[in-house]
Amino acid sequence: MQPLVKLIYVEADPPSLGDNTGDIDRLKKIALTTDSGKDFFVPFRQMSPVARNFRDSGFKGWLVVNDLTPGYEIVDFLAEPPDVLPGMALDLGTTHLEASLVNMLDGTIIARANRENSQINYGADILSRIHFAARDDGLSRLQKEISSCIQALAVELAGRGGLKVENIRSLAVSGNTTMVHLLLNLDPYYLIREPYIPLVNAPEPCLAAELGLNFHQAAVVWILPSVGSYFGGDLIAGILASGLDLKEETSMLIDVGTNAEVVLGNRDWLIACAGAAGPALEGGVARMGMRAGPGAIEHVAISQDSGEIRYQTIDGGRARGICGSGIIDLVAAFYLNRIIDIRGKYRPVVFPERFIETVDGLAFVVVPATEAADGEPVVLTQVDLDAMMRSKAAMYAILTTLINQVGLEFSDLRRIYVAGAFGRHIDPEQAITLGMLPDLPLDTFKAIGNSSLNGAERILLERQDRERCIELIHKITYLELNVNQEFMIRFSGSRFIPHTDQSLFPSVPYFNDA
Repeated sequence: MQPLVKLIYVEADPPSLGDNTGDIDRLKKIALTTDSGKDFFVPFRQMSPVARNFRDSGFKGWLVVNDLTPGYEIVDFLAEPPDVLPGMALDLGTTHLEASLVNMLDGTIIARANRENSQINYGADILSRIHFAARDDGLSRLQKEISSCIQALAVELAGRGGLKVENIRSLAVSGNTTMVHLLLNLDPYYLIREPYIPLVNAPEPCLAAELGLNFHQAAVVWILPSVGSYFGGDLIAGILASGLDLKEETSMLIDVGTNAEVVLGNRDWLIACAGAAGPALEGGVARMGMRAGPGAIEHVAISQDSGEIRYQTIDGGRARGICGSGIIDLVAAFYLNRIIDIRGKYRPVVFPERFIETVDGLAFVVVPATEAADGEPVVLTQVDLDAMMRSKAAMYAILTTLINQVGLEFSDLRRIYVAGAFGRHIDPEQAITLGMLPDLPLDTFKAIGNSSLNGAERILLERQDRERCIELIHKITYLELNVNQEFMIRFSGSRFIPHTDQSLFPSVPYFNDA
């Protein structure tokens, strides 16, 4: 393990009349004997406390160094080694933050926590926040909001680990390009305007204090680099977590959040793209939609004979709404029971007792009010269905456009890694039924959990992964879908269940009743 912050034991001869080497110079000189592969330097801000602690410790003890590209940055000196050297890994999501506190001495996870991104108060999505940032003090307000949110999460983590937040020595951040800009107080104006260029793809490490965070005074922040406006460090983290870039065989990584982000390739080449297929799947479009959490329906089945609905919530409690995997299960069951046609339109002649009229039009009652958590029925409206059909079409169009760029077929893929809550809860068989994922053997698909957070944890613990990140951004070919005509054509062809070309989905029953 080569962590971002590490301890190095040194023992120097004390100064004398015959050796008048300065304390800091003496420290750097003896440090070089322990690791001659990198230079040692002491930043001005830490010079006084390091020198004082070195002398007070009798010129022997433990260096605390930040392992940075130019060398080892000496930031502290300890007479005795600590039991814990905590670093914080952060998945900087648009709607939610998820973080872990990691002991950089041995790699163990001390605590995990998550919370809503309070920037939602200024805009539910990336686009609205970019517009808000263009106001007089909008960017500054968004930066302070996310800084406060991260600080609150850090306090919670430290409390769970029996530590003080001032003990946290580092922060590794994995997030989309816009969220990173907002964290760094960088203007995101050009991210949504052709040719969609970020102000920075690979920001240099900075201090936590420079971002308004009250961690250890020398805590370093390492942010995973991005490839473009719609390809952020969270997807680079996914590549690290899946090992896609190290494998001889060709595989694919799919991460669905605010956008659907996809990488295709192997150890020799990588191509990637991103598109708007996520919001309907993570609860951003359906009226009863919600993120995967307590009260969210994650799996649904409908009896073909009786119309009885069996469902499962994530926590086993009463239903409050439906998350992405539940919506996929539900709409697939609708199709197989002929409750909807191939266009995704309701056929209320099937199980008519389940339909009601709402302000949004016709709706199917999934959970009646008497069984629901809030006394309000959980329903799926035709408007929700239409949004789902667009999202599933966009997903498949993204996948087919990308794989067509390199002249491959889906059958050439060794593995499809599915990341995030989408991957953790989704049933690939139901997604295939809808025409969202390619019709492949089910063991092709592998859920890898929160790969964004996993990648950030790797950054805290492994120098080779920090170096790998930088190599990856120069290795990836990025396909811009905003101006891709092939994508639009494939999107139109995918707006039926499972597809206009039935031969692409031989395992899915076909009903021609539109």
